[in-house]
Amino acid sequence: MMIKTKLIFLLPLVLVTNTYAQVDNTVEMADILRQDGKIYTVVFGLLVILTGLILFLIRIDKKIFTLEKNIEDRENVVTADLENQ
Repeated sequence: MMIKTKLIFLLPLVLVTNTYAQVDNTVEMADILRQDGKIYTVVFGLLVILTGLILFLIRIDKKIFTLEKNIEDRENVVTADLENQ
């Protein structure tokens, strides 16, 4: 049990240390995209995707709100019918 606990805590530490050892300060792909002017295409594509996700989440939120409202209205009708009987 103790070995598993130590391994769980030490494994991420070893992995993070390994990635810091391999860090290179130059990002060749970004430099090439910037030189070719294609970085703007990438940024535009990301903005389109993020805008679509945000609009999708807003639409889903509105639908959930209307469903919750319908459920609440139905519960009120059922309780009113029970009180009238």
